[in-house]
Amino acid sequence: MPAKEQEFRLSRSRIIVVGTGVAGLACALELSERGLDVEVVERSPRLGEGSCSWMAGGMLAPWCERASTDATVLKLGEPSIAWWLRTFAGTVRTGSLVVAPARDVAELSRFAARTERFDWLDADGIARLEPDLAGRFRRALFFADEAHLDPRRALPTLADLLKSRGVPIHFGVDVPRGGIVVDCRGLAARDVLPDLRGVRGEMVVVRSRDISLSRPVRLLHPRIPLYIVPRGEGVFMIGATMIESEVRGGASVRSIVELLNAAYTLHPAFGEAEILEIGVDLRPAFPDNLPAVRRVAGAFYVNGLFRHGFLLAPAMAKRAAEAVCASLMETSDADLRQRRSA
Repeated sequence: MPAKEQEFRLSRSRIIVVGTGVAGLACALELSERGLDVEVVERSPRLGEGSCSWMAGGMLAPWCERASTDATVLKLGEPSIAWWLRTFAGTVRTGSLVVAPARDVAELSRFAARTERFDWLDADGIARLEPDLAGRFRRALFFADEAHLDPRRALPTLADLLKSRGVPIHFGVDVPRGGIVVDCRGLAARDVLPDLRGVRGEMVVVRSRDISLSRPVRLLHPRIPLYIVPRGEGVFMIGATMIESEVRGGASVRSIVELLNAAYTLHPAFGEAEILEIGVDLRPAFPDNLPAVRRVAGAFYVNGLFRHGFLLAPAMAKRAAEAVCASLMETSDADLRQRRSA
C-alpha cells in the first residue's frame, strides 16, 4: 500500500485510551504522534485521583533498579530518561546517590555487584555532592546518569500536551464506546488480566527547611531500603515499602515508623520535619514483575509496570503504539486485498 494511503487510513482510525495514569497518558501521546485519532477516558472525576502514578516517587533510575530487578527493566528504562527530558521540562538529571550506615556498609558492595554505571565516592566526595550529608557516611555509590521528576507536575504537563495536540480527555467515563481500545487501567484491568496482583506501597511526604538534597538518595538497609526524593521548596517524598498485600486501607504504624526512622538515620533534621501527607496504593504487577502489552479480544492492554511506572511507561507506550499501528496496517492490507479480489 502506498505510504500516503497508509497514513490516511491510520489517521482515520479512532483509538480510545483508558486511564490517565502515566501509562495511559504516555500511550496517548505516542499514538497521537503517529498521526492517530486519539481520545482518553478516565473513570475518576479528575487527574490523579485513584491513580498509583500520583503516589509515585518519580525516580528515573534504571541502573539503581537493576540491583534488584531483571535486566529487562534496565533495557526498557534507560531510554526513558531522554524521553522525559524531551517531554517534561521539570525532569532533573542530577543522578542518584546510594549510601549505607557504617554497620551496613557491606550492603553497598552487594548493591554495586548487581549493577553498573556508577562511581565510588569517599566521605569528601559525598560532601561535595550533598553538603548536608557531610560527615555522615564514609562511602557511597553515585549514578550520575540517572534522573528524577515530580509526578504531580509531570502528569498535568502530559495532559496539557495532549490537549495542545487536540487529544480530548474525558473524566467520569467508565466504559469507552467504539474505536480500538488501549487499556491502561492498572489493577482495575484484572477483570481481563487475572494474573495481575497488587503490591502495596506506602509513602510519606514531609517538609524540612533544615536539610537540602539535590538528587534522590537511597539508604541501604538489610530489611528496609529507603529512598528520599527532593520535590523542591523543602519538600521530600520518603518511600520504601513493598508489601505483598492487596489491602488498600490506611498506612500501617509499623511501615510509617520504619520510613521515618530510616529518614532520621539519613539525617537527624528529618526528625523535626513536618508531615504533609501519608499515602498508600497498590501497584499492578504480573507474576514475573515485568510489564507487558497484551492483546485480548481485540483490545490492547498495557499493564504490570509494578513500581517502575514513570521509568517504564515511555517504552511500553512505544510498544503499544507500534502494536496498534501494525494491527491497523494488517487490517488495511486485508481490506485492500479483499477489494482487489472482488
